[in-house]
Amino acid sequence: MTGTALGRWFDATILDLARQVRWSYLPPLMIYLAAGISGLTAIVGTFFIKEYLDLSAAFLAGLTFWAGIPWVLKMPIGHLVDLIWRWKAMLVYLGAGLIALSIAIMYGLIAHTGAMTFYMSAEAWFVISVLLAPSGYVVQDVVADAMTVEAVPLADDEGKPYPDGEVKAMHTTMQTLGRFAIVSGLIAVAALNITMFAGVEVMSAAEKASIYADIYLLALFIPAISIAGVILAAVSLRRRAQGLRRQGFNEDSIESRLFAPAQETEPNWWIFGGSFVFVAFALTMGLGQAPFAQEIVFLGSMAIVLFLMHRLLLELDPEARRTLVGTAVIIFVFRAVPLPGPGATWFEIDALGFDQRFLSVLSLTASGLALAGMVLLRPLMARRSIAYVVAILTIAAGILSLPNIGLYYGLQDWTAAMTGGIADARFIAILDTAIESPLAQISMIPMLAWIAKNAPAHLKATFFAVMASFTNLALSASSLGTKYLNLIYTVTREVRDRAADTIQMPADYSELGWLLITVAAITVAAPLLTIALVQNSRLRTQQ
Repeated sequence: MTGTALGRWFDATILDLARQVRWSYLPPLMIYLAAGISGLTAIVGTFFIKEYLDLSAAFLAGLTFWAGIPWVLKMPIGHLVDLIWRWKAMLVYLGAGLIALSIAIMYGLIAHTGAMTFYMSAEAWFVISVLLAPSGYVVQDVVADAMTVEAVPLADDEGKPYPDGEVKAMHTTMQTLGRFAIVSGLIAVAALNITMFAGVEVMSAAEKASIYADIYLLALFIPAISIAGVILAAVSLRRRAQGLRRQGFNEDSIESRLFAPAQETEPNWWIFGGSFVFVAFALTMGLGQAPFAQEIVFLGSMAIVLFLMHRLLLELDPEARRTLVGTAVIIFVFRAVPLPGPGATWFEIDALGFDQRFLSVLSLTASGLALAGMVLLRPLMARRSIAYVVAILTIAAGILSLPNIGLYYGLQDWTAAMTGGIADARFIAILDTAIESPLAQISMIPMLAWIAKNAPAHLKATFFAVMASFTNLALSASSLGTKYLNLIYTVTREVRDRAADTIQMPADYSELGWLLITVAAITVAAPLLTIALVQNSRLRTQQ
């Protein structure tokens, strides 16, 4: 009996997902894979900032805010994709160019420092690179979201339409596989980092810099993968259309079987106009260095996004509208909680001795178990509402913040003494990462699948983009919260003048403990309170 139940669980959880995979899913998955591979430079960037740039934790949190602003522009880009559906591949080429330029700047900054700093400071080049990269990724991400819609066939090879329930299941699978592709990219780059940083503890500064440069050079494959994805998409659609022609279907029938029922998409000038106002507003505040520019830009962009969301939600019936709003609010608050900031990583490097290779091991552990977690938790997402899933994730995040707090206060000293040195700081870090990683990847999957299934056929990309803009604003709110907390609790790393070999600023982690405790408290309280309020209102969601 137990064996039979285990077999049914294995079939429903593992084998069923494999059965639902289709070749048509591959093109958008390649673009998502490229997004995951972008993590190749994350660890290098962390150490480059710490070792070469004189930037505070608060400044870096503020820079993260500005780097998140391009993601708000998913609205006009998504609507543009709906308007130029046949030529959307051109946007992927544009995004690939921006990404390649960002990577090239960092490669030049590391490999040819003198030539680069002759024109601008290293900090200025770094800021430009940080702002270029998300601009490229957001363009590609919008197109990938749209491609997930056309990747799900509405009819089989014989032209017979699939049942509505089967189409819904395919959309859920497509969105799950999209997260899979991103995490798979993270796994690949983590394994590569582990290999390249082998023996890092005995490397000289010049040898480390050489590896940093090589990694950025390898990262130039990222835009190439995205371009290959859109080329493959065009080939796939052409082959599917040819197959239907051979069966005698006319062009109109082929169109309806490859895509949702055609409907002319009219330009929504509210979206373009509002986005233009937002861009002008953000540039004016940022370049003018106005006081509280980030806060003003955040509030202004939130007002614009909410207005555009209101206009777009009029396309839905009242019940679906309330469901989507309630879901979006819950996910927004879940993603808006602040983070400790770079100070926590600096502490792990300086006080706990975590080097480049071990941080790569943590990344590989997190990414590998995230894949397994998404498979195992997929039935939970299918049976339970998004509110329930987010509540579980919130409670888990609160519990899993405790080991990091413990590491700051010396938990590893006690556990190592009790276990003969086995449960040291690295053991605790790996264990915490292994438990936490599967939970962080799934909160967006149900909402993305709901949009793919229920949004109007002629506005799929626009709906994806507008809802993503709203939830991505949550990350901007998180960056602001992180900046505020790092202004309240000051955490500094050692800054050394390499030429004179003198310490310009000593490391000070004395307030990091309270920072970690405050972040943990907000992480738990804010989402749970929001869920309680939403689920006891007209916005209550069972989706």
